[in-house]
Amino acid sequence: MSGRKIGDVILEVKDISLAFGGVKALTDISFDVKEHEIRAIIGPNGAGKSSMLNCINGVYQPQRGSITFRGQTFTHMNSRQVAEMGLARTFQNLALFKGMSVLDNIMTGRNLKMKTNLLQQAIRWGAAEREETAQRGHVERIIDFLEIQPYRKTPVGKMPYGLQKRVDLGRALAMDPQVLLLDEPMAGMNVEEKQDMSRFILDVNDEFGTTIVLIEHDMSVVMDLSDRVVVLDYGKKIGDGTPDAVRSNPDVISAYLGTTH
Repeated sequence: MSGRKIGDVILEVKDISLAFGGVKALTDISFDVKEHEIRAIIGPNGAGKSSMLNCINGVYQPQRGSITFRGQTFTHMNSRQVAEMGLARTFQNLALFKGMSVLDNIMTGRNLKMKTNLLQQAIRWGAAEREETAQRGHVERIIDFLEIQPYRKTPVGKMPYGLQKRVDLGRALAMDPQVLLLDEPMAGMNVEEKQDMSRFILDVNDEFGTTIVLIEHDMSVVMDLSDRVVVLDYGKKIGDGTPDAVRSNPDVISAYLGTTH
């Protein structure tokens, strides 16, 4: 790990329960995330990992429990509030605009930062033009950082999958998040693409000081990247601690060995 200093708790999830009809997706889940750490959420398929992320970023409203971010406690938040507070998210199924260029896709992440209104932006007049130029400079730096300069003008749909995932990361980074929620950033990648993505995640954490909450299936990736790991199984928390502690936890071993991986 780099010289980054892990700080105090920035995000606390307390007694979260979520059900759809009679089906319990999450039952009394509690854990915290410290500033500047890489915090992984793992578990077999159907464990409730994405549901947990959806509660944190306001897509689902849990029936019970609370989420505290930087000392402010919410029983529920909406997605825009979450984004304005500094939580950004990537999605398992790419939510990119396939016909738009890499540059334009990443620019969509800057919309929250825009002060001018839509009409001014549409006619690119005065303040809006100056603002767009400044925002574009920020986006170009992200493109450089993610090493996708040759594709700046390429429609995202024409790019290899691993690079599309990188654009998705870039769009989330464009929001200047304090906490970045990554939902299976390595899903569907080959070994080389996974290594690249791992390096970018570490660099984001290190160079930008961004706190990262990561859902990932690949255990070796999780163990290499994470400072702490929380383990879910059937919507319950069965483990929480350092990668080594979690790796040797008998409940975690049986949950993983009891499923086909």
